[in-house]
Amino acid sequence: MKKKIVLEYTLNSSPKVLYPRLSTPGGLAEWFADDVNLEGNIFFFIWDETEQKAELVQKKENKFIRFKWLDDPEEPTFEFRINVDELTSDVALVITDTIDEEDEEDAIGLWDTQIAELRHVLGS
Repeated sequence: MKKKIVLEYTLNSSPKVLYPRLSTPGGLAEWFADDVNLEGNIFFFIWDETEQKAELVQKKENKFIRFKWLDDPEEPTFEFRINVDELTSDVALVITDTIDEEDEEDAIGLWDTQIAELRHVLGS
């Protein structure tokens, strides 16, 4: 059974620095996948010789980007959203993903690992 998860990570970065790391093949290849290619609106994510395709569904510069996996018609979108706290100016990356319920622990662990890599890339 599918389950939507929402994970929030505070990052020491500005939206202008963070957004290209979420929305461009080069930026995503720094932390999200081993390699990323783009043809039109389709992103090709490559991990250990496995390729997954996702369509860019919607984006707003420095705010959010939403993808839809194309490999699995049942697989809904996943989203990166940048939230800036009005009082503290803290920047948080909010990830919304849909996973198989039994994989929740592994999925969260994988996101934690990828965000650690993103923090490293950002120098935060």
